[in-house]
Amino acid sequence: MTNTAISVDKHASLNWNTIVAVALFHVFAIAAFFFFSWSNLLAAGILWWLAGSLGIGLGYHRLLTHRGFKVPKWVEYTLSVFGTLALQSGPLSWVTTHRIHHAFTETEKDPHSPRSGTYWAHIGWIFRGTSQNQSWATMQRYCPDFANDPVHQFLNKYYYLPVIAASAVLFAIGGFGMVLWGIALRTVIGWHFTWLVNSATHLWGTRRFETRDDSRNNGLIAAITWGEGWHNNHHAYPRSARHGLAWYEIDINWIEIVVLKKLGLATDVYAYSEKKTVKERTELTSLEPLHETL
Repeated sequence: MTNTAISVDKHASLNWNTIVAVALFHVFAIAAFFFFSWSNLLAAGILWWLAGSLGIGLGYHRLLTHRGFKVPKWVEYTLSVFGTLALQSGPLSWVTTHRIHHAFTETEKDPHSPRSGTYWAHIGWIFRGTSQNQSWATMQRYCPDFANDPVHQFLNKYYYLPVIAASAVLFAIGGFGMVLWGIALRTVIGWHFTWLVNSATHLWGTRRFETRDDSRNNGLIAAITWGEGWHNNHHAYPRSARHGLAWYEIDINWIEIVVLKKLGLATDVYAYSEKKTVKERTELTSLEPLHETL
């Protein structure tokens, strides 16, 4: 991978489409509290799991970005569809941004480093520049493994379509209130939980590994992101599909990958473990840190 990422420009032109969309979603998220019901809460919880855990955690992050395991194509596409439900852009754009983050962490080319300010790392970076709207040339450069996949290209261009379909289903089941909970409120909560990984886990927490960046393990962030908050572990061993390395580091996304493996749907699972058992040595592969390749 050549050192060709674009430096972050905090004074680039504002992305008004993004600003307006994010603002409206926050307004509708607040409105959702006037339509509380247990069925609406259940719908939001199910979609949060599908989008945030299976979609972003497993699909966009551990599978597509870091290739920590392999699945059949139909499973890969299904996880990518779930990822679009998070409304964090399409798979090619998301993976490109995250691979740039790993290649240039805490430098002027990192899309969302807290060294550029906590506000910038959390949300400001999506409002300016191209970090959330990567060019086709950049996506080809950083996603050569699946940039030419027509399904992923379609999902990247029309990533909002699954959300529209989900909204229609929710409206048919529970009306406008269920749409507010299952789409608006759930999406906004998912956004901020994901953005906390970008900001908080580079500011607060513990460090098991002396990485070249500021990444930290944060149990609170891990709890609300299905295991993504064990961020120092992740930056030390990016390709590892396992982020929680100790028994007390609960990693729901890893547990789900283990389930997929037992079902025969996940193969070539790469995982780092500080204290490998005999069984782990025969089934899993420990990796060296991969800082420059992604």
